[in-house]
Amino acid sequence: MSAAPPALPAALAARVDALVARGGRRLLGIVGPPGAGKSTLGRRVAAWAGPGCAVVPMDGFHLAPPELTRLGRADRKGAPDTFDAAGFVALVRRLAAGQETVWAPEYHRELHHGVAGAIPVPPDVPLVVVEGNYLLLETDGFGPVAELLDETWYLAPDDEVRRERLVARHIAYGKTPERAREWVARSDEPNAALVAAGRARADVVLHDTVGDWAP
Repeated sequence: MSAAPPALPAALAARVDALVARGGRRLLGIVGPPGAGKSTLGRRVAAWAGPGCAVVPMDGFHLAPPELTRLGRADRKGAPDTFDAAGFVALVRRLAAGQETVWAPEYHRELHHGVAGAIPVPPDVPLVVVEGNYLLLETDGFGPVAELLDETWYLAPDDEVRRERLVARHIAYGKTPERAREWVARSDEPNAALVAAGRARADVVLHDTVGDWAP
């Protein structure tokens, strides 16, 4: 059995509670560069909010490896044009409407692609956490997303720590250490710069300088 995620910091728990108290369906966006810890923080929010919360990662909209190869984009997977941006926007619109059960895709790193219909979000779930790199990107088809979110948190961890996390992740899923570091420098870091361009549009910027997130 996996350990329960650590408790959500009080300042963030208060923000989640205030968002839910507004009533109706609410969308919380968690955005940040690759390796920032978006998925981890999303799980912590869900643990705090309980069964009235669902987490929907943007990564489920990665194009499949054969399609990336066909398009000549396999060597930069993770860039904005390696996602189905229109499909993601359409799903976020449905989530915001909250009128039907939505089945979102889920990315499986061991398979290197998303699995359709893996995350159910019933209409009576009041809080949906949407997490991903490009929630605040104004180009490449992602522009409508920001306006569909009720609140957005931007994660700004120490970049050195973030890069080491990325290298370790790539190694864990099959890359050699040399290839992992090359990929981070060539692909992940340019993507991180694109993500950072949207930082000013976030409602709050969170730093992880003492082992926990704080605004």
